[in-house]
Amino acid sequence: MVTRPPSGTIPDAPGSYQFKDADGRVIYVGKASSLRSRVGSYFQNPVNLHPRTAQMVATAESVEWIQVRNDVEALMLEYNLIKEHRPRFNVRLVDDKSYPYLAVTESDEWPRARVMRGAKRKGTRYFGPYAHAYAIRDTLDLLLRTFPVRTCTDNKLDRHAKLGKPCLLYHIEKCSAPCVGEISHVEYDELVDELCQFLDGDTEPVIAKLEQEMTEAADGLEFEKAARIRDRLATVRKAVEKQQMVADRNEDLDVIGVAQDDLEAAVFVFFVRRGRVMGQRKFVVDKVEALTDAELMDKIVEGLYDEPPVQGMPKVVLLPLDCSDAELYREWLTLLRGSKVQIRVPQRGDKRELLATVTQNAEEEFTRHRLRRATDHNSRAKALNELQHWLDLPHSPLRIECYDMSHLQGTDYVGSMVVVEDGLAAKREYRRFKVRTVDQSDDYAAMEEVLTRRLSNYVEDRGKPVAERGKFQYPPQLLMVDGGKGQLNVAVRVLEDLGLTDEIPVCALAKQFEEVFVPGRSDPIVIPRKSEALYLLQRLRDESHRFAITYHRQLRQKRMTKSFLDDIPGLGPTRRKRLVKELGGVKAVRKAELGELRELSWLPDKVADAVYEKSRGLTR
Repeated sequence: MVTRPPSGTIPDAPGSYQFKDADGRVIYVGKASSLRSRVGSYFQNPVNLHPRTAQMVATAESVEWIQVRNDVEALMLEYNLIKEHRPRFNVRLVDDKSYPYLAVTESDEWPRARVMRGAKRKGTRYFGPYAHAYAIRDTLDLLLRTFPVRTCTDNKLDRHAKLGKPCLLYHIEKCSAPCVGEISHVEYDELVDELCQFLDGDTEPVIAKLEQEMTEAADGLEFEKAARIRDRLATVRKAVEKQQMVADRNEDLDVIGVAQDDLEAAVFVFFVRRGRVMGQRKFVVDKVEALTDAELMDKIVEGLYDEPPVQGMPKVVLLPLDCSDAELYREWLTLLRGSKVQIRVPQRGDKRELLATVTQNAEEEFTRHRLRRATDHNSRAKALNELQHWLDLPHSPLRIECYDMSHLQGTDYVGSMVVVEDGLAAKREYRRFKVRTVDQSDDYAAMEEVLTRRLSNYVEDRGKPVAERGKFQYPPQLLMVDGGKGQLNVAVRVLEDLGLTDEIPVCALAKQFEEVFVPGRSDPIVIPRKSEALYLLQRLRDESHRFAITYHRQLRQKRMTKSFLDDIPGLGPTRRKRLVKELGGVKAVRKAELGELRELSWLPDKVADAVYEKSRGLTR
């Protein structure tokens, strides 16, 4: 374990510090306005540190630092060191794929438009990134009639040059055939410049030029040429429509949406230039180190602008939350752009709506990211085997049940039971419980009632023939409760009372640090954060929480919309609906006199009397 350096040796100045393990490998890199204060904060009672931070300090054998002149230099040095050493305890930004770009190879003799992925090449201009390669091909197909640059490979270009014949694309007016000299270098370069200008979002000059050429051709009675230019103009306008307009034409924005849990975060970015969405990017943040929401924003901004976007640096960056030191990051981005950059958290208006749209994309991407792991057979098998190992179970838990409670200040208390079979959600086995015996905020008592009802049914069904057993005939091979030691003790007590302790293993997942508690151990089991087993438990816990909240909201909505006409003998849904309609609303029914109610020929006198008494509070 690393020992604390003498306080006098640590400078009270900005810089970056590095923790190293016994082999000299860098395992964590950080930055600080004051190295003395920040580095010293790691050397305290480990109990007071975040578990991940405590683990890092315990693994480290030494700490070093590099002093710089200011906070911006400290930020840049930190990120460069993280890129160089890829420390195991630092947050990692991982793209889930190599994004496709529309690239124009400007360094070629005859520049070519094509789809490209991977590392950026010198002498090539990039536009995007796009979500899918087919989106680039669709856009390019629309533009080639107006900007007929070549899309063929160098080999094909040379082959047709030797043949002295152009390919099919020339004959359908999607290539200007530079291979056979149908266009000069000057004209071709001008064509490429116009295409790049258009892809940069500066579409108005291109449209204006085409409109002028069309008008001149029509005035000169060259109607066939005017018709061809008209068709080109139509394809250009169609391509412009495909670029979504989300802001004013003079606005250059990057909009960042985030969806997260305790272990990961999904990030979705819209690159908006001249008011149009010119590209998007998505990636997952692996939260190896302990981060606040503001610190997470720091890491996202650092990773996103390590290399400026191909669209160039924006004037404004929109975030769901501010960075921990917003002024520092504004200064850094301003330095990268060469002019002032704002970091804003929109509170209202169009920008807030745009951020909500991007955040929704991030949430959907996060769901897809987790589902990809959930639906993979190898991942499921690995998760179940890891659970058996970490929880010391006799068998892989092929059926896992998870329980959660939901209420609002003790009202509409409900419980949920969600089931995973062979690593997949078995929704037909889900059950929900309306808590009957708890009339105040007491999660332990509510959990005890729900577990007792579920497991008592199982015990009663065991002695019956299979055909006579009810919906709780199958026991779980792992019973899981959402919570900590308190919820675990409730589950253990219920199992003991019903004599099921040796038959059904039990555990609890605490949300704060994703720790797993099991009976007989005072300390939690910390399952590795990249483990498939932990992902499975997380998904199960989140699903039980969602299922409980959904049921709770249904009950609350039903209670809040309940009418005084409910529960009146003889007044069913059909009569109730007709009564409200004929008298003009529930308030009118409440104010109606007895004679008025008895005049309704279709309403029996006995029911009319009951409605009148209920409206006047004469009966309960």
